[in-house]
Amino acid sequence: MVTSVAALPMALFVPAFYADELGLPLAAVGAAIAASRLLDVVTDPLIGGLSDRLRTRWGRRKPLIVLGVPVFCVALWQVFVPSDQASVADLLLWSALLYLGFTMIDLPHRAWGAELSTDYDQRSRITGLREALSTAGQAGLLGLLLLLGTRGVETGAEQLHVLAWLAIVALPLLVAIATLRVPEGRPETFPHDARSMLSGLRIMARNPAFGRMIGCVVLFVSGIAIQGTLHRLVLTDVIGEPSQFVPMLLIENIATLAAVPLWLWLSVRIGKHRALITAGLWLALLSLPLILLREGDTFALMALIAMRGASFASMLFLSNSMAADVIDVDTLETGEQRSGLFFAVWGMAIKLSLALGVVLGTALPSALGYNPSADLISPEVQTSLMLIYGLVPALMMAAGMLFLIGFPITRQRHDEVRRSLEARIGRHCSAPGDKD
Repeated sequence: MVTSVAALPMALFVPAFYADELGLPLAAVGAAIAASRLLDVVTDPLIGGLSDRLRTRWGRRKPLIVLGVPVFCVALWQVFVPSDQASVADLLLWSALLYLGFTMIDLPHRAWGAELSTDYDQRSRITGLREALSTAGQAGLLGLLLLLGTRGVETGAEQLHVLAWLAIVALPLLVAIATLRVPEGRPETFPHDARSMLSGLRIMARNPAFGRMIGCVVLFVSGIAIQGTLHRLVLTDVIGEPSQFVPMLLIENIATLAAVPLWLWLSVRIGKHRALITAGLWLALLSLPLILLREGDTFALMALIAMRGASFASMLFLSNSMAADVIDVDTLETGEQRSGLFFAVWGMAIKLSLALGVVLGTALPSALGYNPSADLISPEVQTSLMLIYGLVPALMMAAGMLFLIGFPITRQRHDEVRRSLEARIGRHCSAPGDKD
């Protein structure tokens, strides 16, 4: 909940704050934040692999999460509450450490959640609750920003100061509750040939179900990121209501949160991959009417954004739940539970997809003649912008759904995998002289 509160301002408010209020070049600010994410290419697999192999009296996942909290909090304060002499180099350094702290918390947390239950549907409830809390954090942030605006706290510096205090007070408290109250299960392993992290990555690359999940998520997330990149520009240069940006995001998050129980129910009824196909189809169909909107269609835009946004959380929690099922298959075939490494690759795919969406959301309009600094946007350019806003994501959703047709890990297949896995682990644990 808290890490999501910190993530949203990095995309929506920090660049403008450093450029407008600190006077740093906007292009340099954007480049520094983007460059700070390059560290993830190294840290994600290292931290994911370490959390799989770590053995302590407190478990595998908890120590890394606890160590990540001070890194995250100190870096967050330095990014959100910089000195007046802060430079682009300072932003690059502290942003990189902020993302490192986030990785130390988020990757082990996802792997821990995937291992809390081996039940096909219970996993969806766990990941669903996680995404619901993340969405609630973002909705709460947007609501707080609106409230701060009514109380005269309007500058970026003042708002980021409040958000920094909120995060550094709440995160240690909530992490303490989780680590002290929630157990970690023993890793599911049985005798196997020792493998390096690179060998594990090669095995993952040959996993057809995981490959399908990566293909689906890359297209889904990129399509969503294109629309997220263009929200403010569409409101400004087509609809003519830039002031509705934060309220629109708030409505979208509330709709996402409210729909979580519906998608959970549907995944139990028809299976996870079919529910995820339905979510992609829902977003694709509701994106198409966006093409027709023009100046003054504020209500129609916000209504469509809310309705299509109702599928967001399902895409994240269902795909995460399906990834946990894929890990079971890998464990059965290799004898080693690599949840951390799987979610590291998973996280990198999502980050690259977000970057791809931002690139497409900015490069395609520019290629078709859109210039946000122009005094007048012609009707032809508006039409091109709305085609990219509505049609391109819909096509990407349609392509992503193709990866899920005939997905090999159904409820029945997962039950078979779990029975075989538990039998092999049981034989290992009952072997003479085995203390595990």
